[in-house]
Amino acid sequence: MQLSETLENAFNAQITLEFQASLVYRQLAIELEIMDLPGMAAWLRHQADEEIVHANKFIDHVADRDNHPRIGATSAPSPTVGSVLDAFEAALAHEERVSASIRDLYRLAESEGDLDSRPLLNWFLEEQVEEEATVKEIVGRLKMIDDDGPGLLRLDEELGARPVTTTEAR
Repeated sequence: MQLSETLENAFNAQITLEFQASLVYRQLAIELEIMDLPGMAAWLRHQADEEIVHANKFIDHVADRDNHPRIGATSAPSPTVGSVLDAFEAALAHEERVSASIRDLYRLAESEGDLDSRPLLNWFLEEQVEEEATVKEIVGRLKMIDDDGPGLLRLDEELGARPVTTTEAR
């Protein structure tokens, strides 16, 4: 069943937002690399790659529905990062934006009676709860650590141990 034009446009907007999220994470990784926190930078790079996986899932869904996936215009992210906490708060803010967009997409699909999008959107709703919880935990830990050097280095090491993933849709 083909997506309506309205849903196709909404899915394409989500594809663009997922790529934008990848760019935000990539820029935040650069900022933390400059701060000599390679583990946190690696964690953020992995997160950037995961956002591409998410975009690919949406692309596949739109194409599988005989519609035309399109990546819209994105602007270069320029988060203001004065501290590690700033970087992860920026990441959390972007995750919250993505979550809100997915919820809006879900509501639109429901209003159009598009049952075929439900499994994909349910997966993303669950994924976003996990994504926000993970980043909120990091933000909370950073607030506890404050500017404690050994604490930052310990968290940097822990986040750097994240397993490598692929950008192909799973």
